[in-house]
Amino acid sequence: MVDKYNPQEIEAKWRQKWAEDKLYQVTEDDTRPKWYALTMFPYTSGDLHIGHWYAEAPADARARFKRMQGYNVLHPMGFDAFGLPAENAAIRRGIHPLTWTMQNIENMRRQLKSIGAIYDWSREVITCLPDYYQWTQWFFLKLYEHDLAYRAKAPVNWCPRCQTVLANEQVVNGLCERCETAVSRRDLEQWFFRITKYAEELRQHDSLDWPERIKLMQRNWVGKSVGAEISFALDHPGVAEKEIRVFTTRPDTLFGVTFMVLAPEHPLVAKLTSADRKDDVEDYIIQARQQTEIERLSTEKEKDGVFTGAYVINRLNGERVPVWIADYVLLSYGTGAVMAVPAHDERDFAFAKKYHLPIRVVIAPPGWQGEELAEAYIESGTMVNSAQFNGLNSQPGIAAVSDFLKEKGYGGATTTYRIRDWLISRQRYWGAPIPMIYCEQCGIVPVPEEDLPVLLPEDAEFKPTGESPLKYVAQFVNTTCPRCSAPAKRETDTMDTFMCSSWYFLRYASPHYGRAAFDPDKIKYWLPVDLYTGGAEHAVMHLLYARFFVKALRDMGLVDFDEPFTRLFNQGIIIAEHQKMSKSRGNVVTPDEYVTRLGADTVRTYLMFIGPWEQGGEWNDSGISGISRWLNRLWHLMLEEYNCHEQVSAAAREEAQQELTRITHQTIKKVTSDLEKMRFNTMLAALMEFTNYLAKAGEAGQISDSAWKESLASLLLLLAPTTPHLAEELWQRTGHEYSIHNQSWPRWDEALAKEEEITLVVQVNGKLRDRITVPVSITEDEARQLAANSPHVQPYLEGKTMVKEIYVPGKLVNIVVR
Repeated sequence: MVDKYNPQEIEAKWRQKWAEDKLYQVTEDDTRPKWYALTMFPYTSGDLHIGHWYAEAPADARARFKRMQGYNVLHPMGFDAFGLPAENAAIRRGIHPLTWTMQNIENMRRQLKSIGAIYDWSREVITCLPDYYQWTQWFFLKLYEHDLAYRAKAPVNWCPRCQTVLANEQVVNGLCERCETAVSRRDLEQWFFRITKYAEELRQHDSLDWPERIKLMQRNWVGKSVGAEISFALDHPGVAEKEIRVFTTRPDTLFGVTFMVLAPEHPLVAKLTSADRKDDVEDYIIQARQQTEIERLSTEKEKDGVFTGAYVINRLNGERVPVWIADYVLLSYGTGAVMAVPAHDERDFAFAKKYHLPIRVVIAPPGWQGEELAEAYIESGTMVNSAQFNGLNSQPGIAAVSDFLKEKGYGGATTTYRIRDWLISRQRYWGAPIPMIYCEQCGIVPVPEEDLPVLLPEDAEFKPTGESPLKYVAQFVNTTCPRCSAPAKRETDTMDTFMCSSWYFLRYASPHYGRAAFDPDKIKYWLPVDLYTGGAEHAVMHLLYARFFVKALRDMGLVDFDEPFTRLFNQGIIIAEHQKMSKSRGNVVTPDEYVTRLGADTVRTYLMFIGPWEQGGEWNDSGISGISRWLNRLWHLMLEEYNCHEQVSAAAREEAQQELTRITHQTIKKVTSDLEKMRFNTMLAALMEFTNYLAKAGEAGQISDSAWKESLASLLLLLAPTTPHLAEELWQRTGHEYSIHNQSWPRWDEALAKEEEITLVVQVNGKLRDRITVPVSITEDEARQLAANSPHVQPYLEGKTMVKEIYVPGKLVNIVVR
């Protein structure tokens, strides 16, 4: 009698065995091709929910599959451990962020190990530990050394609840993505990375096997505008600046400029504003600062502004152009100044109408006779009121004006991008300290590399003051200048945690290397990542930053590849009760209870069966129960004694074994194809069909004992990536040597997998019209459909009424019409 399937006992036993034998530890083995499969590492929130498992279990099955195919597979795991949530949670609980984070890691590591994945835990990285963030700081110094890191005063997104700066990507519909508090604007000295230097490269994905929607999201985020930069002359008392430069995609409209608009935060506003306009301008600036960028750019918001009292000169026609400020112009986009052409821009037209500003037509609409426009004409046309450029169409006009600007030294053709430099400063404690020192004598001085890491002090006091808690730790702040040894101050901001995740995939190659961030030889072996899996929500943050990071390192000569992730695959999300899971809805599914009750292999399998991986699906308890029943049937199928009936004729036995061989090879082919394409649900459907077939074949007893055992072994090998513990246990119990996970992936023979074929005669009213080759297993419905759809038959059916169809299995289909 077969003993009961006990997944808890089996899974614990094999996980311990694999760990003791270091089965999944990976070395650089040149005899096998490498395969670097990486799943986005989790943030240390405390508990893995079923969404984590949905990202990790199928990815592990794919990595196991590649390992069995003969690849040297690196599939590591670590923890994204710095960040605002950890600090806020620690404050609420009255414990240190490090204590809270490491407790969470311990629990999450336990949960991750219960998955039974092939993670090489000897390569684990934890971004909040000094042996990791030492190198995060080192990379900052390298970026600074190569003029890719700089400090500037700039308006920033400020979350009043989190008390920190947010990157543009972290503001969603005007709200903080973490706490959903309305975001306001502040001016602060900030550190930036010059990601804009790589804007054009970041728009290119030609070498990448990525989802089209992610490519599109990145291209749109980076943006690209081709036009001209134009200098307007400035001659204002007491102002050193002699020009204001603007960018436009329509230099052909330059003669139609009747006013200029500056962003309220533009540094020239205070210098240019006349005394009689000062109060109105300052009131407007205060009002603008209370709005988010989303609100300011809203198409539904009525455009308003204030005149500064100042003028610039349009160099092409010598006209004085009044300078206004308006909140629809952003300092963070372009030059923070816009030339307004109300006749040919809808926003400028509405603004000019509201404030009674001139509207001059310089691009003639079709049939225009000089009449006043009822609305802005924004299409191409013929240049008018434009001096020597009159009569040119818009496209040649754009080129001609751009060339003229360049010739005169007033500007010229250029390209701008929507993306802004990456703001990395955070006024918080729980992040990698920025390794810079401020000296009254020497200015900004980098921390020497030999003094890294700059350690976080353990005795910081957490106050939501809007400034970094590090400011109040005297032992941290007060230091000496590395150049002149005079008293100096440390930078008290920490880095955006996206800095940590922009290079973690490099550290996995040599996580214990002490002489640099990574061992160059091991990077050459493992990188780039062959397959990166994770959520699509990271399209314009983590994925973009990691690409920038690798390109910058390439240009420094530290790596020899252009892109971090050759292929990207985004899984969908798991919902419950028809809604996205959230604690507030009370519908979060935790995997631990199901692992305890049904086993990790059952949870893994159900998540892969729930639907196409890229689409996600809905968690359903009855669905996972069905998977549990299937695995129990499988257990018994493998272990129950097979009885080969002696009285079966040789012909019947041969026919049964040919069918078994064909179906086995077809299943191997199907499962292999589906695993390559990450179609886990259809892969499992094929295995379920194979299981059902074997159960019936076992009852019939027509197959030889050796053929039966061979097919069972194939089934176990095909199951191994999905149910690693169960497959290992059954592999041993069915007489094989440890370990199934060191076995080669089964291969199919195309000839053996091919269906036996017959020739089917197709008649219409008893007359031969076609012969078609079909599988011997074809059903009556399939035969009738093929016959009716034959191009040789259809002419005889047109305009006729089908009376009946006569089907003779394996021989003919006769269609009777009139």
